[in-house]
Amino acid sequence: MPSIELGDSIPPNTAHAVSVSLPTWKSNVGYEEGQEWVVSTMVTGYPRFFVHKSIQAFGRDIVARCGTTEHQAMLFPTRKTANRCLDFIRDKAPQSALAGLSVVHLVLDPAKKAPEALQSAIPSISAVLCSAEAYPFAKQYWQHSGDGVSSRRAEFCHGLFKENILVPEDRASSPRPAQRKLCRGPKRYRRNASIDDTTKVNNGHEQYPVKSTDDDPTDTLETSRFLEERYGRNLDLSLVPNAKSAIRRRIAGVLTENIDLKSTTAFPTMDSNARGISNFKEDDIYLVPCGMNAIFTTHQALLKAREPRKSIDFGFPYVDTLKILQKFGPGAIFYGHGSSEDLDDLESRLKNGERFLALFCEFPGNPLLSCPDLVRIRRLADTYDFAVVVDETVGTFVNVNVLPYADVVVSSLTKIFSGDCNVMGGSLILNPNSRYYPSLKSVMTAEFEDTYWAEDVIFMERNSRDFRSRIDRVNANAEAICDVLNAHPLVTKVYYPKYNDSRPNYEVCKLPNGGYGGLLSCTLKTKAHAMAFYDALETAKGPSLGTNFTLTSPYVVLAHYQELDWAAGYGVDPDLLRISVGLEEDLTEIFARALKVAETVQVSE
Repeated sequence: MPSIELGDSIPPNTAHAVSVSLPTWKSNVGYEEGQEWVVSTMVTGYPRFFVHKSIQAFGRDIVARCGTTEHQAMLFPTRKTANRCLDFIRDKAPQSALAGLSVVHLVLDPAKKAPEALQSAIPSISAVLCSAEAYPFAKQYWQHSGDGVSSRRAEFCHGLFKENILVPEDRASSPRPAQRKLCRGPKRYRRNASIDDTTKVNNGHEQYPVKSTDDDPTDTLETSRFLEERYGRNLDLSLVPNAKSAIRRRIAGVLTENIDLKSTTAFPTMDSNARGISNFKEDDIYLVPCGMNAIFTTHQALLKAREPRKSIDFGFPYVDTLKILQKFGPGAIFYGHGSSEDLDDLESRLKNGERFLALFCEFPGNPLLSCPDLVRIRRLADTYDFAVVVDETVGTFVNVNVLPYADVVVSSLTKIFSGDCNVMGGSLILNPNSRYYPSLKSVMTAEFEDTYWAEDVIFMERNSRDFRSRIDRVNANAEAICDVLNAHPLVTKVYYPKYNDSRPNYEVCKLPNGGYGGLLSCTLKTKAHAMAFYDALETAKGPSLGTNFTLTSPYVVLAHYQELDWAAGYGVDPDLLRISVGLEEDLTEIFARALKVAETVQVSE
């Protein structure tokens, strides 16, 4: 991939990109420290950490119209998600921060007679308005829960808001005999107004001209067409149900070819033995806005389905998994090594009467790629009554099958399932044979809100059509890079499921045609070597993983900069480099060249 400038989106020129370029080690440190020379260049960032600029702009306009100069806004898709954020702020923030805390619910104005297709998209927004003192707590909730709006939803709804089609619920008007109509359709050619004409209003936003008319059926039809054509964005919302079904079936492993979403023929009945599990149904797979929201939703469902108890976070986790378990319920115990000795300690606790809600783990883990002993964990769970939640994002269901050992399997579809690094998504699967399935299914039926935005669904479905074939190539490329790294004297350790001590645990779940995945990490002899190697690598460099192109990052700097010593205590080297392997054909040469540069580093003895 050509060099990407500091702060540019990855991929370049992509409005809803999921990563941002941090091409040098120094720029990663600068980002973590909030240094202006880095932060001022950033056109975007990883979506749960960096509030997308389209969301920021929408929030400012909501505050200008509905708040005060003291307010800031955090945007959510529904009343329920916004209220959860409110509850979190009230629980965590000091009393002094709670002044002016409120929620504004934006809904389609019924007077505008929006077409059914637009209504079916549910373009609602609930904005939490809070003080500057409370905003960091709102941001914490946004980051940990994954409940926030996607950038595509915000962009779409902002357009409706600016044209007074999406309005505060308490100000929504009722349909009335005469109203101001947006001009659109054939009549625009014999009127002065056109949707292509814009006028500036005092807040600097463009608005489209409106015309007071009588309420005749032609004008009503034109308004409906205006909304459908302007906000359809060439997106056929009728395709969304089929797109969701296609995604779910790919996750189940039963859809391995492209399908015509426009077909009126019902999809074939899903094999009830998909993933080696009997009684498996499509509606046991839930789609959510991002991977972290899958973990958050699962934890919340377990707290409602079972007696609330502490959870277990087993193995060194992605940063927000532990935060969710610690902040949203009775808390958690943490086994950061994920070792057999950790399981011995857990078993001792269980034998002594301690009881837990659930054990959460990754398979393999990120960034050390170690794999927990799922066979032993399952045996302990059955004996001592706790649920097992496995995050299969890194392993992928093409390489491994963890569902027989789990009560719930979660995944970030944002990663290799999509591959294009331009859309967010997540999934959770209920194991229909789990002892907790009836209670979890009951809670999900009563509580689950489908907030996965229609445009994101369409992009995810398109991106994932060649998911399986991409995995095979990424597996091969990752092994080839490991060979280059393992053979070089400057590389002190390569972390990859094939070479880790926990490989036997991986092999238990590895599918006959599966590989070892597209994520690996490595350490070099010194920090200076690691920095030179990273700076010289001719790959995209930034946060995230699972992209169709190789993406490298000094992961521990980005994820644990304020707690490097803590991470090191669990064997996570602060100078570790994480490499998400892509589809390129010249990767071994790229890594060999970077190692050559590292060889030139002079290190004093």
